[in-house]
Amino acid sequence: MSKAENPAGINPGTPHKRYNPLTGAWILVSPHRTTRPWLGQTEETASPDLPSYDPDCYLCPGNSRAGGKKNPDYREILVFDNDFPALIPGEKLPDTGGGNLYQARTESGICRVMCFSPRHDLTMARMGKDSITRIIEAWKSQSIELGSLDWVDYVQIFENKGSMMGCSNPHPHCQIWASSSLPEEIQKEQKNQLLYLSETGRCLLCSCLEEERNSLFSRTVVENEGFIALVPFWAIWPFETMIISRKHLRNLYEFSSQDIKELADILNRLTVKYDNLFKTSFPYSMGIHQSPSDGGSHEEWHFHMHFYPPLLRSATVKKFMVGYELLATPQRDITPESAAEQLQALPEIHWKEGPQSLCKH
Repeated sequence: MSKAENPAGINPGTPHKRYNPLTGAWILVSPHRTTRPWLGQTEETASPDLPSYDPDCYLCPGNSRAGGKKNPDYREILVFDNDFPALIPGEKLPDTGGGNLYQARTESGICRVMCFSPRHDLTMARMGKDSITRIIEAWKSQSIELGSLDWVDYVQIFENKGSMMGCSNPHPHCQIWASSSLPEEIQKEQKNQLLYLSETGRCLLCSCLEEERNSLFSRTVVENEGFIALVPFWAIWPFETMIISRKHLRNLYEFSSQDIKELADILNRLTVKYDNLFKTSFPYSMGIHQSPSDGGSHEEWHFHMHFYPPLLRSATVKKFMVGYELLATPQRDITPESAAEQLQALPEIHWKEGPQSLCKH
């Protein structure tokens, strides 16, 4: 058993629970189960070579979308209102009734789609850092525009990448949902960040970064002057990561041009490592968590991003949330320290860009 399987204070191979201070939830970790005979098998599945333009893609330049509207011949980034939105624009309305048990509330919002590039065959792992910089600049402008609406309390930016994550179109894109109330996960994180600040006078994630610096076991995957990408101590998914700003930035509004460039660097390096892990276009759900746009100062909030990838041990074998995990407590076998160790060892040159990229590992 490697040192990564034995985080400080825990006996090697012993099942234990870990606490997530952001959500208040616990996860069961069972490192002894890594001795099962199937662990370590690999089944590589080459990612399909996509064309740079697909005439049947409803997100490519000049093509008609599913709702009938035609895309402009865009050259960089395209943002448009979702043709089939989950939320409809409006304003904050009073609760619409119901008893103490069965309650319902009206929810308003704006749903947008943002294409990262006119190229159908690119992902962040294959884009240059300048292109990712433009993506983050667009995230910032969209957050400011939508967050300035007096009835919008939160702007959630997220990307579902890969058919395994339910994404039906491989064209590189994300979604932006602005809602009139705080989503459930945001409420959990706000509650616990605020509680920690009131009890200690400190920011929760600033304290987590300090804890990581002092830890005997490195969970850091990549870092630079502005940001750190790590496998969180409480990670549920096998290769889950978080990106956290080193500075106490609350939201994208506060990002300087240098902050944007440094985040672009981290996103490029992290997604390349993801692709290199199983030599595939690595699927994930990614989301930006930033302070609400409800008019509060929210000093408790600290900008971060979550990456939730489903792959477990190869390009085709994924982790399922079933049985005990659905009915009792989330559980993982590979410790976060071991997952971080595997990601750390991967090169930062994409495996498709030359034979030298993975031969050393």
